[in-house]
Amino acid sequence: MDKDLLFRLLDAQGVSGNETEIRSLILTEIKDHVDDMHVDKTGNLIAHKKGRGQKVMIAAHMDQVGVIAKKISEEGRIYISTLGGIDPLTLIGQRVRIISSKGKAIYGVITTEQLHEGKDTEKLPVMADLYVDCGITEKELDGLGIGIGVDIALMQSAVMIGGGFAVSGKALDDRIGCYILVRLIKSIRKPKSDLYFVFTVQEEVNFHGAQTSTFQIEPDWAIVVDVNNARDFNVPPTGLLGKGTTVTIKDSDFIANKCLNDCIKEISEKKKIPVQWHVGDYHTSDAMKISASKSGVPSTVIGPAIRNIHTTIEVASIADIENTVLIIEELLRNPPEKCFV
Repeated sequence: MDKDLLFRLLDAQGVSGNETEIRSLILTEIKDHVDDMHVDKTGNLIAHKKGRGQKVMIAAHMDQVGVIAKKISEEGRIYISTLGGIDPLTLIGQRVRIISSKGKAIYGVITTEQLHEGKDTEKLPVMADLYVDCGITEKELDGLGIGIGVDIALMQSAVMIGGGFAVSGKALDDRIGCYILVRLIKSIRKPKSDLYFVFTVQEEVNFHGAQTSTFQIEPDWAIVVDVNNARDFNVPPTGLLGKGTTVTIKDSDFIANKCLNDCIKEISEKKKIPVQWHVGDYHTSDAMKISASKSGVPSTVIGPAIRNIHTTIEVASIADIENTVLIIEELLRNPPEKCFV
């Protein structure tokens, strides 16, 4: 486990549509370990490790959920719209960082009228009740270069919890995936396949990065590395932390390629690496767009289950992260000759 790398990825900012900071960090980290790389017109970072076999795409999204300025009152209350699916309850009391048009970092907090004035909250707040308070007026905000449309990033520093068995912080969805891709880029040398590691943009809002990058690469098959929801309260529970990485069979909009999942099952059994199989009715991932691109791309999704998804207190098992690295590494070192239906 490279704790320093993981924490730097988790703490970096990069809300959907403004992935500049996190992309720069990843680019610097991998530039000496790939044959070539570029940033495409959509903002995806595409890194290539040359091989002689099939073209394989390994994708993880860089962006995180956040909010964007919708309107600003004379008093300086910045009302917000979401970038990605966020429960309003999880935003109340959060610290935020805004990068102004002048490049200056401005900080604030998310609050409501009731909290602002010390009143009791008598009903559950909705997004329209929330606003960012930077402690200054609209005129002062304008002077700093903050106006409608500026994106607002949630603040929270990553920490180890549970005596080092788990990690908590913001953007585990999907900086864990980015961490795994960086680890693979550094560890795999002379690959059998032609490997394209893609750090995608805008997964949380529209999956556009996955779609445009797949059209460029035209891979023979693909692996999406993304987290899954822990369902500890299910009967029986699914996606338990520390019980293995999760492999998607089906989600709300995607059915995984059986051949690829069979390969993962074989690796799991042979190497005694635990996995958990996911069949879900809600949410999807970049794999939905990748699998349906052009004439179709056999795809699957693998990644740790996390608790408190789309909050600043997401929680994941370190063992599950490491086991995800091991399985994908083995799959890439000994890839299937072909994977269709």
